[in-house]
Amino acid sequence: MMWRGNLCVVIILIIGVLGRELYSVEGGPRPRRILLDTDADTDDLLALSYLLKLNRSEFVLEAVTISANAWTNAGHSLHHIYDILYMMNRDDIAVGVGGEGGILEDGTILPSVGGYLPIIEQGISTVGGCRYRQAIPIGQGGRLDTDANYGIRKAFLPQGSRKYFPLQQPTAQQVMIDKISAGPITIFLIGSHTNFAIFLMNHPGLKKNVEHIYIMGGGVESSNPTGCCPGNDTSTCPVSQCGDTGHLFTDYNTNPYAEFNIFGDPFAAYQVFHSGIPVTLVPLDATNTITLSEKFLKAFEQRQDTYEAQYCLQSLKMARDTWFDSNFYSSFFMWDSFTIGLAISIMRNSNNHDGQNEFADMEYMNITVVTSNEPYGISDGSNPFFDGRNVPKFHLKKGGVHSGHVQTGLRDPFCFVKGGKGKCKDGYTPKVTGPDAVHVLVAKNAKPSQDNCSELDRAFYKNFLDVINLPQNTGRFNFTTEFPYYREVFFKPDFRTKKLGKPVIFDMDMSAGDFLALFFLLKVPVEVIDLKAIIVSPNGWANAATIDTVYDLLHMMGRDDIPVGLGDVYALNQTDPYFSGVGDCKYAKAIPHGCGGFLDSDTLFGLARYLPRSPRRYTAENSVVFGAPRNTSHPELRQPPALEIWGSVMKTLDPGCKITVLTDGPLTNLAKVILSNTSTISKIQEVVIVGGHISNRSSDKGNVFTISSNNYAEFNMFLDPLAAKTVFNSGLNITLIPLSTQRKLSSFPKILERLQQTRESPESQFVNSLLSRLHWLQQAHQIYQHTDIFLGEIFGAVLLGSDHSVLKPTFEENNIRVISEGNESIDGQIVIDERQGKSVKVLRNVDPVACYDLFANRLSDEEQSAVLGSYDEQTKIWRTPPI
Repeated sequence: MMWRGNLCVVIILIIGVLGRELYSVEGGPRPRRILLDTDADTDDLLALSYLLKLNRSEFVLEAVTISANAWTNAGHSLHHIYDILYMMNRDDIAVGVGGEGGILEDGTILPSVGGYLPIIEQGISTVGGCRYRQAIPIGQGGRLDTDANYGIRKAFLPQGSRKYFPLQQPTAQQVMIDKISAGPITIFLIGSHTNFAIFLMNHPGLKKNVEHIYIMGGGVESSNPTGCCPGNDTSTCPVSQCGDTGHLFTDYNTNPYAEFNIFGDPFAAYQVFHSGIPVTLVPLDATNTITLSEKFLKAFEQRQDTYEAQYCLQSLKMARDTWFDSNFYSSFFMWDSFTIGLAISIMRNSNNHDGQNEFADMEYMNITVVTSNEPYGISDGSNPFFDGRNVPKFHLKKGGVHSGHVQTGLRDPFCFVKGGKGKCKDGYTPKVTGPDAVHVLVAKNAKPSQDNCSELDRAFYKNFLDVINLPQNTGRFNFTTEFPYYREVFFKPDFRTKKLGKPVIFDMDMSAGDFLALFFLLKVPVEVIDLKAIIVSPNGWANAATIDTVYDLLHMMGRDDIPVGLGDVYALNQTDPYFSGVGDCKYAKAIPHGCGGFLDSDTLFGLARYLPRSPRRYTAENSVVFGAPRNTSHPELRQPPALEIWGSVMKTLDPGCKITVLTDGPLTNLAKVILSNTSTISKIQEVVIVGGHISNRSSDKGNVFTISSNNYAEFNMFLDPLAAKTVFNSGLNITLIPLSTQRKLSSFPKILERLQQTRESPESQFVNSLLSRLHWLQQAHQIYQHTDIFLGEIFGAVLLGSDHSVLKPTFEENNIRVISEGNESIDGQIVIDERQGKSVKVLRNVDPVACYDLFANRLSDEEQSAVLGSYDEQTKIWRTPPI
């Protein structure tokens, strides 16, 4: 019968196709393809290193996508991953981060949503709040230490050729689409779930290619062993996390149920769990049973056979040495590396349906992800999916599980219980019954070691040490051993024969314009400006770890003698009253997370890695002398805070000498100086403030383009309006360079033309590259239309370091007042107030052509020029025998 013959042909064809998917050309089984989505935290580095060590005939890591709304910032984590892959000789692995797509009001998901924001906060851009992310510290012990890996990253990892490039960097969605479209693949999620949830929601037809999802996150029936537990409590021990299902150590009196990865975007996690794809969950229930024990760390110290082992150990030791209390060994767990090891063990047996493995006991459970709190169906302003909508976003069910109160922040009044356990459950992964339940394979606990002779009591401990020290697939070199003649050099000029000029402290927020200004200041003869110190404000256009770019620029210019202080990561009054390491992003949310914002500032628009590498860098090294819980290995390398640098400069001033301060960012540092010691005011000669906007008519708008309700503020004032108010009310001698004056210097073609007419120097070449890139981007894409605002930031440096007879500045005295009322629609605005305002000198006009000329000529000057032109030049020296 003909139809039976055809059926046989069809069956044979299907088997043939499946065979090609499962077997290689050589006839053996194809390696299992893996995509890793990570937030690049310390434990993620162990997981990534473990994956990279595996036999590629069995498992091949094809891509890494970066979870950019959790413990890391996109630009820094991207280069961190690139450098690890370069060390491991795996530049073939695709890396995706970010994207500029958005979600429309009707729920339409545009291509390449960047994952910078949880889905509930995602609008049409990368600008948004920090509803969940504010639970993660921004500074030390949080994103700063993750971005810099405590300072170890740049000290240890080699730097390859891959780097971020605006508009050309592969996005997370682009990489996911490419790799998942190519055939069967397994997904490992060890950060928040935003990237993968967006993929599933936008490309449901491709989920057939996802064989399995392995997740580290959540807590089902876990009991947190940290905090005031029986056996470690005292009469003074405060209510803490012990016994909680979750581990949000900054937020337990609001939400004691959630784990960080799921809490980062509960709605995204819900989409992943309910996708229909098989899921294996490694929750806190299991990871709480495998601490990073003291015995394990000692065993790790004895097995340092590979560069990747060395990097992992150094990272763990620094995490231990900077831990906030004495309970590191009972508080730090092998979260992500344990998850990867367990997953690989399961995957090795393709017929393993019960999840049998070497490292954990498993059980199937019916669970879900809590995305909102009962009662459901309420409308209290907390839930953008439902509030004010006739049709819920994504057509969610009215009165359903997503329709309740959604936690709005750290101290949400609906959830917060002062001195007790909070009431909200966003991100909780409980056992449930009914239609919302998902059948999930869950790890319950880590299996004990079967080796009775070993001091390591968990089976995975030995496996991890064995794998990470394998001689196969090992790192080729670290940063220093890559170069046969590497040597660490500090450049400190000798100015003893020179009469030094006006002492200046430069306060910068590390925007592109600030780096242009810094180049200029370093080129001004020291007889005119004696740059005493730099203090950075990491609550402006760049994240704190970008301080390394400041160090690199100073090294390029031969000025390793200039101290650099790190300011507070939060604007005044934005830190949390119960846990000072976290806080709100009320004003910082105005900076885009993606292109034209933090991503570009943190990488200096892709050019930071062209700078020579400084021996100075941010480090978490610290000392008990400065309030740390213990000394680290090298406390002398400690990163000084801004106030400490300020104090040391004041002590070195000659009697009767006063300091001039140039600010090019929010005024947080200067306000802190004033509030900490009002007598400091008498030692300040002048403050030149680049910022603020004095509007003369309704059409004269400010530049905070991301806050549509605020038409008349300027970014530097808006980013910390209370600090601005404090400074202007202090009685200091202030010269203000407002936005209207800055806008006179906003022509890329004119300044580039002038630069190209002057003599080339390494610094002028770099500045030309930066300005050319900003100009190209402004022409290339709408998201870069604002980049000319950075040009005006050079005005303060040019004013301080140039001949006024050439510049022709005109000033007028105005009584001004800065609005700071906690209302983002008016905060940061400056008004002229003859009765209550404070008198300041306002730069009203200047010759912009003269400014272009002075800037270009100074950069081309042979004096005080760069001692190293680039990273490439530096590496050539390190490859050449010293004379």
